[in-house]
Amino acid sequence: MKKAVLLILTVIVVLAVVARRVGRDWVPVKVHGAKRSDNRRLAPDFSLPDINGQKLSLSSYLGKVILLDFWATWCVPCRGEIPRFVELQNKYGDRGLQIIGISLDDSPQPVRDFYQQFKMNYPVALGGAKTGDLYGGILGLPIGFVIDRDGRIYAKHIGATDISVFEKEVKALL
Repeated sequence: MKKAVLLILTVIVVLAVVARRVGRDWVPVKVHGAKRSDNRRLAPDFSLPDINGQKLSLSSYLGKVILLDFWATWCVPCRGEIPRFVELQNKYGDRGLQIIGISLDDSPQPVRDFYQQFKMNYPVALGGAKTGDLYGGILGLPIGFVIDRDGRIYAKHIGATDISVFEKEVKALL
């Protein structure tokens, strides 16, 4: 019994250390008020099928401020954020904001149903571990990236994040 508890604790500690290291390595530098964004990492491009089977590429949105949201239909915090993202897209879409959802669900049908139920007004692509790896690995959901008009990562948010944080960053980039 002691060995099992010790093993579980060891695994938890190792996972915590790995998660902290990955998060630290991939959190971009936030530069407020900078005219150039050369010191921030370019957001990795991808081409994924959207919920209707059409290709969605990040590079096709270059020139817009992008909020890239990794989520899943079964993720409770994601379900809380998505209605706020719909509001944010309504509020700032005409000024150059584009929210893009990357669903990590196993199949498209629950995503299509969810999309209609929540009246999502932004594109949703079907991603997986490979796409998540491009962005430093997805160890939990939701994870949001704010990307500037030059395609550079401005901020990364792990876990549910208050919509006011996203809105402040988006406004700074618009």
